[in-house]
Amino acid sequence: MNAATELQVALIQMSCQPDRAANMAHIRDRIGAAAAGGARLVLLQELHNSLYFCQSEDPAQFDLAEPIPGPSSNELGALAAQYRLVIVASLFERRAPGLYHNTAVVLDDDGALVGKYRKMHIPDDPGYYEKFYFTPGDLGFEPVRTGVGKLGVLVCWDQWYPEAARLMALAGADLLLYPTAIGWDRGDSADERQRQFDAWQTVQRAHAVANGLPVLVCNRTGREACAAGNGEIDFWGGSFVAGPQGEILAQAPTGEAQLLLAELDLSRSERVRRLWPFLRDRRIDAYADLSLRYRDR
Repeated sequence: MNAATELQVALIQMSCQPDRAANMAHIRDRIGAAAAGGARLVLLQELHNSLYFCQSEDPAQFDLAEPIPGPSSNELGALAAQYRLVIVASLFERRAPGLYHNTAVVLDDDGALVGKYRKMHIPDDPGYYEKFYFTPGDLGFEPVRTGVGKLGVLVCWDQWYPEAARLMALAGADLLLYPTAIGWDRGDSADERQRQFDAWQTVQRAHAVANGLPVLVCNRTGREACAAGNGEIDFWGGSFVAGPQGEILAQAPTGEAQLLLAELDLSRSERVRRLWPFLRDRRIDAYADLSLRYRDR
């Protein structure tokens, strides 16, 4: 590889605490370590400032939200400028009274807030009551241009949708990045846990393959109890980096915090797409039904 195509990336997989200051202190420390390790791009996990509050529907949790730009984006921007690296973070955005989003922000290597992405697919499942808190995104699937390339940033539940990854790729993304918060129910069997983890990793590796792009996935880890006292989630970690053929370049363990470093060769996307020209062979004349909810026949 050469300096023009190689990119060192870092993913900060962590166990979150109830205290925002403690979480930010850990993030500051890990960003410093990532920079010392040569990273030029750092990806944080979903909603890293707090515990995963969406395990219950509680209006008091809206107090965790903040504007963008705001305190967290300003603090992370200062770290990006200090270490001359790009940071992709995940925040609970207060857009207006009663209007909130699950939003990823991109801080360029000069500290500037150069873009954001509002989570488009919002789940509503036991333990993941996100529709109570988050309005679906309205910024579309637009990559953010940074000093390390065009970043196609998506968030957690978006990771199951090939349409989202494809639209980011068609808009010129160089990388796909997923901050996420996913885990097991305490009652899941060992076999069920393995099936869920394998499905989660496989679908995102498939996004790498289908689009010929590297994929970065940063998940939280640790056990978090529901504030309402009616459940717990074992967040499974397992953060990973995959290359443009879906090959695993680096992977964190499932049960502990880790700063995961990986080196990407960005020139491989071009080489892979020449061999596997999926974009060339798309039948865009035959895909109109993809805009339907379902084909009733």
